[in-house]
Amino acid sequence: MTHDHDLVLRPTAAQTEAALNPPPGRTGGDLVVESLAALGATTVFGLPGQHALAVFDALRRSDLRYIGLRVENNAGFAADAYGRITGEAAPLLLSTGPGALTSLAALQEARAASAPVLAICSQVPTAGLGGGRHGHLHELPDQAASFRGVVKSVHTARTQSQIPSAIAEAWTSALTVPHGPVWVEIPQDVLLAETSIPVVSGGDTFPEELPPRPELTAVAADLLTRAERPAIVAGGGVVRADAAKKLRQLAERLQAPVVTTYGGKGAFPWTHPLSLQSWLEDRHTTDFLEDADVLLVVGSGLGELSSNYHTFAPRGRVIQIEAELGKLESNHPALGIHADARLALQALLETVGERTDPAAPERVSGVLDKVRARIAAQDLTLEQDVLAAVRKALPARAPSFWDMTILAYWAWSAFDAKAPNTMHSAQGAGGLGYAFPAALGAAAADPTHPVLAVSGDGGALYSVAELATARQYGLNVTWLIVDDGGYGILREYMTDAFGQPTATDLPGPDFVALAESFGVPGVRTSPETLETDLAKALAAPGPSVVVLPAVLRTFAPTHTE
Repeated sequence: MTHDHDLVLRPTAAQTEAALNPPPGRTGGDLVVESLAALGATTVFGLPGQHALAVFDALRRSDLRYIGLRVENNAGFAADAYGRITGEAAPLLLSTGPGALTSLAALQEARAASAPVLAICSQVPTAGLGGGRHGHLHELPDQAASFRGVVKSVHTARTQSQIPSAIAEAWTSALTVPHGPVWVEIPQDVLLAETSIPVVSGGDTFPEELPPRPELTAVAADLLTRAERPAIVAGGGVVRADAAKKLRQLAERLQAPVVTTYGGKGAFPWTHPLSLQSWLEDRHTTDFLEDADVLLVVGSGLGELSSNYHTFAPRGRVIQIEAELGKLESNHPALGIHADARLALQALLETVGERTDPAAPERVSGVLDKVRARIAAQDLTLEQDVLAAVRKALPARAPSFWDMTILAYWAWSAFDAKAPNTMHSAQGAGGLGYAFPAALGAAAADPTHPVLAVSGDGGALYSVAELATARQYGLNVTWLIVDDGGYGILREYMTDAFGQPTATDLPGPDFVALAESFGVPGVRTSPETLETDLAKALAAPGPSVVVLPAVLRTFAPTHTE
């Protein structure tokens, strides 16, 4: 009797010949590059460094496309966006010590946003490992320890024969739900040494699926079918699982209003009669969700930004579908279902009953009317006009990437993403400098649409070096920089908390002249001409910069009331 797991693929004669006579001049770096290609990688991001030069030399002998950024953290952001857009693991090539550590903030964002990034880093020579102080350049006592609390998993290869398996294991980890960044490190001498190992050709990996437990979905379906006032919170897990259509089918069957989190933008149609949009930082929305007798939370941990800064206190029964086990019931007691959003929603669609609730759209519009009235009372016409101009200028299917800046905070709540997986921000970890390098990664992933990056002047200064990258590779990214002469949101926070700001004003460069010095077209715009100037820049091939000098304000919070 033969079992499937007993079957072994036998090499062809050509494969045997190639294995017995591998090309000369290959090194451990070639094993890294060949492993990536065998797994299906086509594009890699990173920066060369002394200990990792063998990997970059091997790229010269491969068909992999290399996108080289100027700062490791920015390379991490680019890989993050590539992973978000494609759903594939994005290789990130780093070098030992300072180069590796510079990527930490980007890897934290990738972990928070469940972006599949495969970071491959060099190490000091094997003789220098073990925590001793040998004085090697870039030496750390335990480099991997710096990353264990940030990435999803850590993998090490200490010999050349370990390289293909370590990279395959990391690739599988990155793409197993929940997706996330992973870490592989290999000593310099292992990368540099010539190898007689055959060219890596086998690269099939099978990330495990995460189906829901059927007894839990049966209970959830019963609760939702019998609910009088069901509601749904759709998080980033819905977008990552490509489950927006299933979410819409379930919401319509249940006649359940849906609010999308900031990470879940686009998971539900913005203008749908059941759409509460994304006004999570608003007491009217919070009150509505608290009043639900059954609240279905899909792909969200109901963290700080998704719970109106932890002021949300549900009174009904909560059902939480979440792929990351540690997020289940981490903030609220719930019927916790550890599962991929797509598989769990499909299970509910197969078991839930149909509800009729003609009043549901009216209740939704009532909440949105209250939200609009609250915003209208705050004299924030400029901010709303600027955001509307961005939406009108940006093609519907074009992705956008937003830094931690006041206009992005508006966009979290008020921007219609038009489609799933088109609006991304750094709200997972909340670091500055995300938007522009991430947009470059997205443009590398899909050159068929223009890509928009939105930054403040403070965040832009983290990323200006990547204007050289945009120009070098001709990436189709338009960078909107809202210049208010400082860290605008921190200026607001400090003024509200302490009466006056400190260390928030930033005398900055002429961003248009700076862009042009890199060979990138730049234009200074105004709120009145923003839509036209931005649309023109987005329509032109290659990179461009649009600078909007403006002091914007955020809308008043409700979590302090």
